[in-house]
Amino acid sequence: MYFSFFLMLAMSFFFLSIYFMGLDYSLIIELNILKLNSSSVVMTILMDWMSLLFMSFVLFISSMVIFYSEEYMHGDKYLIRFILLVVMFVLSMMLLIISPNLISILLGWDGLGLVSYCLVIYYQNIKSFNAGMLTALTNRIGDVAILMSIAWMLNYGSWNYVFYLDTFKLSWEMQLISYLIVLAAMTKSAQIPFSSWLPAAMAAPTPVSSLVHSSTLVTAGVYLLIRFNFSFSENLMMLLVFISSLTMFMSGLGANFEFDLKKIIALSTLSQLGLMMSILALGDYKLAFFHLLTHALFKALLFMCAGNIIHNMNNCQDIRFMGGLIKHMPLTCAFFCISNFSLCGLPFLSGFYSKDLIVEFMSMEYLNIFIYLIFYISIGLTVSYSFRLIYYSLTGNFNFVSLNCLNETNYMMLKSMFGLIMFVVFSGSMLSWMMFSVPYFICLPFLFKMMTLLMILIGMYLGYETSKFSLSYTLNSLNFLNYSLFLSGMWNMPLISTLGVSFYPVKMGDSYYKMIDQGWLEYYGSKSLSNSLILNSKFLQILFKNHLKVYFMMMVIWLGFLIMMSF
Repeated sequence: MYFSFFLMLAMSFFFLSIYFMGLDYSLIIELNILKLNSSSVVMTILMDWMSLLFMSFVLFISSMVIFYSEEYMHGDKYLIRFILLVVMFVLSMMLLIISPNLISILLGWDGLGLVSYCLVIYYQNIKSFNAGMLTALTNRIGDVAILMSIAWMLNYGSWNYVFYLDTFKLSWEMQLISYLIVLAAMTKSAQIPFSSWLPAAMAAPTPVSSLVHSSTLVTAGVYLLIRFNFSFSENLMMLLVFISSLTMFMSGLGANFEFDLKKIIALSTLSQLGLMMSILALGDYKLAFFHLLTHALFKALLFMCAGNIIHNMNNCQDIRFMGGLIKHMPLTCAFFCISNFSLCGLPFLSGFYSKDLIVEFMSMEYLNIFIYLIFYISIGLTVSYSFRLIYYSLTGNFNFVSLNCLNETNYMMLKSMFGLIMFVVFSGSMLSWMMFSVPYFICLPFLFKMMTLLMILIGMYLGYETSKFSLSYTLNSLNFLNYSLFLSGMWNMPLISTLGVSFYPVKMGDSYYKMIDQGWLEYYGSKSLSNSLILNSKFLQILFKNHLKVYFMMMVIWLGFLIMMSF
């Protein structure tokens, strides 16, 4: 039911976005929710080609994922609940996309975080709970940043930021708001130093990873920045381009050491998010949006193929146990290879059109050698881990248990993958012809123009050579364990953002509890008070029990005192 409804909606939004694009038309709809005396509460909806196109893509991918889940989660007791959670997620995403207002953006943003938490802890084991907590708490930082920017926007007439974007550069308050928005986007899109939650969130079921942690939730931050990008100062853009290019490099390097299939794809998502963020910070928001859309398609398909492989391999995710899968699952492996090639930027697949244009745009606008080198190295690393993945899982000997049941009879999964594959091949060219009415003018020397292809070939060769089994009996990453632990551990970020944040406060709390709360405070506080009360009450009790004797004694003392006074 949801599948067909979302699919129809996606098609209608897609054609509507083409119509809006042709007319260069945008629509702001104001729905009056509540009117009390002279104040009115208004829900604002922004519809332009960008929001409509993004919504159509989100709905299309979610319809395919829901269709896919019907079989992937087959036999699950609470399948209806799972699909309703996915639908709630899509609704939160819709609210975020169509809002030109910070309040309604916060509603969608918080909805995304909450539903994402529910989906990450879906399997209810200790690993899922830890991952869910890390996800939720990291995203809370972004929620607080948006709440603070809402508070700072009280200086203005309304929370509709769309009207004030041009004034953002003039006042320091709006500069502060744009910094807070960038902080929020960095937590949601998992940029350094908040990167550790995205690979941890792979504890969720694979359809969730396909929809939430590849194409929609993580790109919400980039989408927010695309909306706000007119207001960023030069310093903020420099900071953003530095952080996002480092994220791109770090995750590309980490993916070359990882053995968990889903984590490799998660790190590749992180790398692509860094690419989108950095091109946005270099000043071209349309290219960032273009890459966001093409990436959403091929990454969703990549996760679906990974899900099918994991499903068939009895929930084993380690790529060292795979190998020779191309013989057993040819169609899935074909889809897997096509989306991997698209990710690498192989010419004339969808990823090529956006990635190549981004890199050439960056080469045209020379910023510094650091950015230039890190872009090309990251492209090489992307190809390297993609070919390492193909080498480990699809070729060579079969390394799984002898008693297995590898087949391709999961027709619902294959149908949903087939729905995406056409777009993975053709969407790049289609979107570039649609979105850019005037083509980009790229004028580069032959070597610079071939640089992307050269890096792809070098990355391909290195990825294949370094992961070869025939080189040595031990893995190269084990020979240089200190380096590989640091690199595969995402520069120690998961450690820093879990134990690094909580260890010393918890240790301090423990010693405070033992020494102060259960120690001296107990001695001088409640214990001391109770002891003195007991002593006083015992003394008074003696008095009250022997009151007649005491009375007579007092009389004797009093009389004696009088007699003494009379002398």
